[in-house]
Amino acid sequence: MITFLKGTLVESLPNRAIVEVGGIGYEVMIPISTYDRLPEQGEAVHLLTHFHVREQEQSLYGFASGDERDLFRLLIQRVSGIGPKLGMAVLSGMSVSQFKSAVVNGDTAAISKISGVGKKTAERVVLELKDKVGVADAWEQATKAASGSEAQANMNDAVLALIQLGYKQVEAHKAIQKCLKSGEFNEGTPADELIRAALRQLN
Repeated sequence: MITFLKGTLVESLPNRAIVEVGGIGYEVMIPISTYDRLPEQGEAVHLLTHFHVREQEQSLYGFASGDERDLFRLLIQRVSGIGPKLGMAVLSGMSVSQFKSAVVNGDTAAISKISGVGKKTAERVVLELKDKVGVADAWEQATKAASGSEAQANMNDAVLALIQLGYKQVEAHKAIQKCLKSGEFNEGTPADELIRAALRQLN
């Protein structure tokens, strides 16, 4: 099993990266949350990985943190009907802490806003993960500890709102990030202001 890659970032897109390790180029599928934390091309990179094997396909998934990989594995291994593609969509749609909070609070509405996740899937996610021994209790404690992350919540709310308006997940996320990098806004900017600014860019 390939558990991590440490090498040079050759290429990166919002959904995949190519990492050169010892003269071999590995194509790794990544969520947007990991893409945001990648270095510039040509620089050193370290990704935790999950090697997924199916009958006619072998895929490598990469993550910037252990929390991301743990959640990905929990989703594809413990929730019926969720495969790697949907697992990556979840990680791209909201932060790990927000997803855990949504499960703990039974907030299927927030989960169902993620691209590719409908109401029935969201309900199944909450039901099956809350039923896992220790999962809900552990997440509830982690959620309380991370409750001060208002900035991240604003960013995620803005992205989800743009998705509801019909924009693609990648487009919405890039627009919000561009607003923040412009210097006009910061991570503490309310979600409604970020949404208006992102819409001006998208239109």
